[in-house]
Amino acid sequence: LLLDTVCMLYRLLGSLTRIAPTALSSAFSCVMKPRVVFVLGGPGAGKGTQCEQIVAKYGYTHLSAGDLLRAEQKKAGSEFGDLIKNYIKEGQIVPVEITISLLQRAMDDTMAENSQKNKFLIDGFPRNEDNLEGWNKKMNEKVIVCFVLFFDCDIETCIHRCLERGKSSGRTDDNRESLEKRIQTYQQSSRPIIDLFEKKGKVRKVDASTSVAEVFKEVAKIFDKEG
Repeated sequence: LLLDTVCMLYRLLGSLTRIAPTALSSAFSCVMKPRVVFVLGGPGAGKGTQCEQIVAKYGYTHLSAGDLLRAEQKKAGSEFGDLIKNYIKEGQIVPVEITISLLQRAMDDTMAENSQKNKFLIDGFPRNEDNLEGWNKKMNEKVIVCFVLFFDCDIETCIHRCLERGKSSGRTDDNRESLEKRIQTYQQSSRPIIDLFEKKGKVRKVDASTSVAEVFKEVAKIFDKEG
């Protein structure tokens, strides 16, 4: 009986080695889940700048919730364009169903092009309890949330950076009136979400008030450790 079992296993292994590597890769990719790092911090904390460097060094795909919403707002014929525009102008949080659908589509499109690109930085999301509940309801079984990268920066530094950026960015929300609303929204809605993740041991905090290079040194230590 033992000999028969060994022979059967040998034949099985032999048949597996004859399967084309691409077929095995395709089968494996079907069960691969996107691995997500949420990137949070106030407006002007440097999330986008640091994400660019993480992408270059660690091979992540950067998905900015804000950029996706702004792109959808400008898209001709978008059913959500005007709605998104009004929310952004008022410094309010766009309905979660819209944001999650855009994020999911972006992840699906990326992995459809290359199934091995399953590591994502999701920048600026979740921004409130409704965002988190919506994410857990729709995406909890579809992705793995590794940790939250939190860029901690004082308000005055954030405002100064945004106003400087607004001179050339063309963003409608890089003005003092919108900034005050965005910061108020961040303090009331987003900080409690960071605190919630922190209680679960999921937050990796970085002092974002220093130079870009100094901040990235600390970021690199986190990603070198987390993988």
